Amino acid sequence: MAAQVIHVEVLGKDGQALQRFYQDVFGWQLDTNNPGGYGMYRQADGLTGGIGPSSDGGAGHVTFYVHADDPQAILDRVSASGGQVLMPLTEVAPETTVALFADPEGHVVGIM
Repeated sequence: MAAQVIHVEVLGKDGQALQRFYQDVFGWQLDTNNPGGYGMYRQADGLTGGIGPSSDGGAGHVTFYVHADDPQAILDRVSASGGQVLMPLTEVAPETTVALFADPEGHVVGIM
């Protein structure tokens, strides 16, 4: 089976305004009951999303995350294929490890 997108993240200068926008436009119910008020949603098919402020207060961006059974092998292929690893494998929660890379044109993609 091909790798599947499992999480999408929208970050920007005003996380609360972004949350209101996506709630108004798509009717998403966001759970912001967490430190920092990061807005989480979950679709029936298991895809999750998050909307909030960028960590550095900079310009907004959208990142999609792909499930990887062997994330290090993915990072190795990224480097071999002309991409750049931006964040090595990092445990962010129990049973959740993420990494970030840029494709040859600089688009950021995450793996989980």
